[in-house]
Amino acid sequence: MPESSSRKTKKSSAEKVKVEKTPKKPRTTSRVWVAPLMLGCWLLGLAWLVVFYVAGQDIPVMKDLNNWNLLIGMGLIAVGFVVSTQWI
Repeated sequence: MPESSSRKTKKSSAEKVKVEKTPKKPRTTSRVWVAPLMLGCWLLGLAWLVVFYVAGQDIPVMKDLNNWNLLIGMGLIAVGFVVSTQWI
């Protein structure tokens, strides 16, 4: 059986030099825009759903969107949860 060439050659110590990376410091403060945007998305999504259920047939835009209103309201709430992952 032939041996692999990696067994025969030995790497010099100059090739084995490790590059040291400076450790990334964890963020100690949260971003200022995260909490207002998160709460805004949650409240806007909740308000959209409440208005749709209470007076959706009387509002022309909501009447035309029909069942898409559920997706819009839940989508805004989901965006709020995604934004909340940026908050420490």
